[in-house]
Amino acid sequence: MPKKSFFKPKSPLIFIIFFAFLFILTLYFTLFNTPFHNSSTNDVLGSVRVEKNGNFGKVRIFMYDLPRKFTYGVVESYAKARGGVKEGEEGKYPGNQHMGEWHLFRDLNRVSDERGGSAVVRVMDPEKADLFYVPFFSSLSLVANPIRPGDPEGGRSVVDYSDEEMQEELVQWLEEQIYWKRNNGWDHVFICQDPNALYKVVDRVKNGILLVSDFGRLSRTQASLVKDVILPYAHRINTYNGEVGIEDRNTLLFFMGQRFRKEGGKVRDMLFKVLEKEKDVLVKHGTQSRESRREATRGMHTSKFCLHPAGDTPSACRLFDAIVSLCIPVIVSDYIELPFEDVIDYRKIAVFVDTKTAIKPGYLVLLLRKVKPDRILNFQKELRKVKRYFDYDDPDGTVNEIWRQVSLKLPLVKLMINRDNRLVLRNLPEPDCSCLCSNQSGIHTTL
Repeated sequence: MPKKSFFKPKSPLIFIIFFAFLFILTLYFTLFNTPFHNSSTNDVLGSVRVEKNGNFGKVRIFMYDLPRKFTYGVVESYAKARGGVKEGEEGKYPGNQHMGEWHLFRDLNRVSDERGGSAVVRVMDPEKADLFYVPFFSSLSLVANPIRPGDPEGGRSVVDYSDEEMQEELVQWLEEQIYWKRNNGWDHVFICQDPNALYKVVDRVKNGILLVSDFGRLSRTQASLVKDVILPYAHRINTYNGEVGIEDRNTLLFFMGQRFRKEGGKVRDMLFKVLEKEKDVLVKHGTQSRESRREATRGMHTSKFCLHPAGDTPSACRLFDAIVSLCIPVIVSDYIELPFEDVIDYRKIAVFVDTKTAIKPGYLVLLLRKVKPDRILNFQKELRKVKRYFDYDDPDGTVNEIWRQVSLKLPLVKLMINRDNRLVLRNLPEPDCSCLCSNQSGIHTTL
């Protein structure tokens, strides 16, 4: 009797199972044992690479070694205008809400082992870079202007520092750099967190990725949500480290800040008028000082809701003070843009009320008094989850999130570079497709 073949199926079902097994086995070895190939530098996906020290998939960023006057020199000029550098504080950046520029500069100067979790890796060879960071302290430069009194006989004041001249000198220096000229600035990153920072030269650097706190002073031809990144201000009051709860939060709504502002900030005076006599509501005029910050800390840590009206521009540091205080922000600012909205749903951590409705007598207080304790606790729990995104000193906080946002712009950067290389110079009546308007349609009142 002839020997039966092992491969001869007894039924069509066995035949199907056998070849299905072979197909799965082949697919497994194809997918999991095929090595990755390095992309060329012109590839849109060229940012996905294997770097030294296990920096797989990180965007490579080169930080310019700017002349000292654009970094530490600005700090020294600021200190000089205020009595000189104090002993032991040489090179120390002054604390203010625009400290993002200092934190990013300091972060890129860390050794690689201290930058765990970052989406970017610093490279020292510009030829290997995907992006170029320009670490000019533009916000501090704006307020550094030290004006010295004139001579005793009544002579003219002497200006030792000019922010406008610094801006011009920065751009002139950049325009001499081969990597700026190579791609028309598209792959450069600038931080200009103060609404007026780089105001004189912004049209000359607008191709780059701008790190801003809002679009209050920028036109739609200069900035957009598509190419730029919204940054949080550095919070100025102490973080609340207690538990969620309402037992120690006896004030319904708290606000402390300057009552009179320009432009969109005029709503503040109207809100004062409708709120200052309400029970369980504390609204106070305050200025930037240590005592004011201590009082604001006490107020935010003992209140359920914290009012955030627009200032001279749509945003202000008070919003981020509220978040780290677990005090539910009540945002009355129709055109505000918020940081990191791809990972944070602000409806879970804040209440939004359009300006026209908020200034109606009695409306805001009645709305907030209707919020049940369980809902307040849910808000606080969500605030606690996301507050690390607004802490520049957290190792996995604001700085890492900014770099992640910057890294996401790389495909657009490469797209715009390639388009520029094939298109002729043209005068457009409307903004290019890299610029989109921010929110100009107001907001929906929540709750």
